[in-house]
Amino acid sequence: MTLVRERVVLSTSSRPMLKRYCRLQFDPVRDAWALLAPERVYWPNEISLEILRLCDGQRSVGEVVDRLAEQYETPAEDIAEDVEDFLQEWADRLVVAL
Repeated sequence: MTLVRERVVLSTSSRPMLKRYCRLQFDPVRDAWALLAPERVYWPNEISLEILRLCDGQRSVGEVVDRLAEQYETPAEDIAEDVEDFLQEWADRLVVAL
């Protein structure tokens, strides 16, 4: 028997959220935020952390991009592709649900 996993593809209407078995947690020893997943730990940088915090299942990808564009005072079209690539990569890692 062979198991085949289908890739979920991001769209602008997707409402990303962390998988239920993943969580963000501050590590006081390293003075950094970690994303904890079963048998894995990720250390997101500042911008990755901001994107992950916005992944609440309520906001669409477009709303996440708009919020980040406002926060970093940059045009949304300049960051949209990077945000979408990031979310697709983390969905492929089975950390973000789309």
